[in-house]
Amino acid sequence: MKRFFFFKESLKNMKTSATVTRSSRFVCKQIIQYVDFENADVIVELGAGDGVITHHLLKAMKPNSKLISFEILESFCEKLNEIDDDRLIVINDSAENIGRHLKENGFEEAYDVVSAIPFVTLPKTLAKKILSEVKLYLRPGGNFSQLHYSTLAKGLYEEIFGKVETQFVALNIPPAFLHFCKG
Repeated sequence: MKRFFFFKESLKNMKTSATVTRSSRFVCKQIIQYVDFENADVIVELGAGDGVITHHLLKAMKPNSKLISFEILESFCEKLNEIDDDRLIVINDSAENIGRHLKENGFEEAYDVVSAIPFVTLPKTLAKKILSEVKLYLRPGGNFSQLHYSTLAKGLYEEIFGKVETQFVALNIPPAFLHFCKG
């Protein structure tokens, strides 16, 4: 049922979702590998979708941490709000407003950021603005993890963050590329 909901909503909003399938458990486990759960007080998730990666993040987080999950599609936010976990803060807004929402929730910076935003489908100026804001509000040495289905945006991450480590995950439909950067 979750897969059908995601498929239906993604078809209606292909430009913002950029896929019609949920991330596999292999992608979810791999993309959160660089999150420092032991020390992270606040983790930010961008492009949370219906919460498939969100669940993996919450499962690994310590009890007193917070997860601020950004999603622009209202239907996906409704699904995220069904998750019964008081550590989750759902934000129905663009990730370019990360700083404002961190401050409104009592945080100065994000410890780590996990993103599934399809930057290749966004106007380049918006993509750069979001990534610049992420860099600005990511703690020094913090991790930025990005899910993609190609390596087309890797140069953009290199421009903002410098060095980018890329991993390929074949066990996903479509196969995925994960990009890891340091703040």
